Amino acid sequence: MTATIYDTPDAALADIPDGASIMVGGFVSGGSPTNLILALRRQGATQLTAMANNIGLGDKLDELAESRQLAKVIATFAIRASGDRKSHFEQQYHLNEVELELVPQGTFVERIRAGGAGLGGVLTRTGLGTSMAEGKRTLDVDGETFLLDIPLHADFALIKAHRADTLGNLTYRRAGRNFNPVMATAADVVIVEAEEIVAAGELDPELVETPAIFVDRIVRCD
Repeated sequence: MTATIYDTPDAALADIPDGASIMVGGFVSGGSPTNLILALRRQGATQLTAMANNIGLGDKLDELAESRQLAKVIATFAIRASGDRKSHFEQQYHLNEVELELVPQGTFVERIRAGGAGLGGVLTRTGLGTSMAEGKRTLDVDGETFLLDIPLHADFALIKAHRADTLGNLTYRRAGRNFNPVMATAADVVIVEAEEIVAAGELDPELVETPAIFVDRIVRCD
């Protein structure tokens, strides 16, 4: 199956409905699909669940909080240190207007990986004996106790790639490799903004990190 190429980011995500769950790639602002995030703000879908490494740390995801489109965020960094200027999301969180599920970074990426691989969960010792363990199942394996964290899967994933070919194969640069590739495996519809789109066969197969089978839509964005 060949990915569909769109002329604008607005057209690429026009059908995202209210209440959708969305993974958003990037690490702080590096490798973040900024154009798709801003298009989603213009599109106006509300009651969204966003899954991202961070919100309100120089990324544009906080603009969706400013426009009151987020109902819940699952992230590893969302609350700044005391005294820092609070993001729109953090302000709403302290007023109980949005929900936050804070996840350790390693657990976060493994839950996404499990969602993409069809696994039943992630066993980890991270969070044992803390508030992170509240409401979670524990399992004993060879005398060690582990928390069972459930996989993460989304309706849509917004991804930033360096280059894409017309089939949908993707390459990344630098920080863009952190979360984009794994998120591309764990969503029903994967929407990619790429800095460049080239003909099939022009990408070095050794450099392709996301095969075309995972990609549904591509739009070129500077």
